[in-house]
Amino acid sequence: MGDLVKTVAPTNTTEKSCTEVACDCNDMWSIVQQFSTIRLCEQKGKGSGKILQAYSTRAKRIAATYARFYLETEDGGNPDFKGRHYWMALGAFASKTVACSLDMLRVETLQTVFQGLGKGNLWLFYDISGWHYYYNKYRQSFDLCVNQRNAAKYLRPVQEQMNFYPWKDEALPKINNMSDCTYIKVAFQKTSEFEGQKNVSKRPPIQMANLQAIADHEQGVILQPLIYADPDFAKWVRRQRCMLIQWASPDLQLVFNHACDTKDALLKSVAPDDTVLENLKSRMFWISAAASKFHHLMQTQTAYMEKELHTIAGWVNLSDDGLELDPAYMQPF
Repeated sequence: MGDLVKTVAPTNTTEKSCTEVACDCNDMWSIVQQFSTIRLCEQKGKGSGKILQAYSTRAKRIAATYARFYLETEDGGNPDFKGRHYWMALGAFASKTVACSLDMLRVETLQTVFQGLGKGNLWLFYDISGWHYYYNKYRQSFDLCVNQRNAAKYLRPVQEQMNFYPWKDEALPKINNMSDCTYIKVAFQKTSEFEGQKNVSKRPPIQMANLQAIADHEQGVILQPLIYADPDFAKWVRRQRCMLIQWASPDLQLVFNHACDTKDALLKSVAPDDTVLENLKSRMFWISAAASKFHHLMQTQTAYMEKELHTIAGWVNLSDDGLELDPAYMQPF
């Protein structure tokens, strides 16, 4: 896609001076959106960058970002609260799985599915990373501003940057300009509850409640209207269930390590044969089962799961050619 160019907005005309500026909720959400923009860009010189072109590289950086949020190594993180962003750990494994699918030649030949996976993964990130980044960085105003996120009202320089987002004109109307926060408020209430719960044995149910609320948001508010309700995407998903062409479709499974697959059945969740992927209720039945397996592993094999998440978190600087960029190139423009 196109280059993203830095916009400078001076607050006064006196050199080396400071002027206090009051930011309203829309200003804050506009600032927050820059995190999501920068994370999926490679800088191309001072003050400019370009959105990553390879869908699988985007998915890996997204997986890395989710892992970093869970591990509390992301900007604004707090190691004392590791575990509060519970869905993010599951999301890291899920986005890694999407990256694996996007790297498959057999998936790329099914362009409708390939494009749909890339679009859903990307726009879920733009939405979900913003809520988490705002909460981490600007907790004092999060509760005040959570109801006021609306991409259609972002500051003009930010909207101009977002014009370079792939599928922007199609996606934003379908996901209500990232304004729907019904499940998000429930999820972050649980995040706050986790932070205040000092009895470690009482934290796992809180974590699952956080995960379930964000999963409802992820699947029902973002992915269902954005890709699964698309007639062409749903048509190809139905066709893939046909035994004659099933060989050409990616396996419906979630693998709980950094690799694309594992022979250990205990470390993955395979969708039931009768899963109707484009149907929200059917899809959620499998996702709930996968979440339960994930939860069991997180509670009983914590060291292993967090080791895998640390590996995934290391993908945050991957470039389109698969190489790791110098972190200095990932600074805000």
